[in-house]
Amino acid sequence: GGVGFTQYATAAYTDNILDEFTYYGMDYLKDKYEFDYTAPSPEQTLEPTQDLVNDLATEVNLNAMEQYEQFPTMMEDHFGGSQRAGVMAAACGLTCSIGTGNSNAGLNGWYLSMLMHKEGWSRLGFFGYDLQDQCGSANSLAMDGDRGLMGELRGPNYPNYAM
Repeated sequence: GGVGFTQYATAAYTDNILDEFTYYGMDYLKDKYEFDYTAPSPEQTLEPTQDLVNDLATEVNLNAMEQYEQFPTMMEDHFGGSQRAGVMAAACGLTCSIGTGNSNAGLNGWYLSMLMHKEGWSRLGFFGYDLQDQCGSANSLAMDGDRGLMGELRGPNYPNYAM
């Protein structure tokens, strides 16, 4: 369960499902906030508040969890919890980042999804490899180079909790 190989393989392995969850988030942005994701501009981006992140990530994450429960084969195909956690968190992070134009809002959406997944289904991965999926939320707004830089400053040497 972590963000290393899981994210490396998830986009290709779960493409249509990740797309579906993300487009659900885009439709939610459009319907509730009148945000046109097909023509984003700085003038229409939403203020990246914690309340907005909570709303967007919660809506997208709960929809994804409902879809997994409605289609058990999809849940089994995304094995071990790690794939499910990665897909749901990516959709939440994308929705928050695109709607606000703010990478930290996306990170906070990602981590909120992980925490909701843990609360809803008790674990994120197998063999206890779920620490790295949760441990970043406390550092998502820290500016220490070894704990939590904003997205734009993270580079190839940024610590990967999964390693």
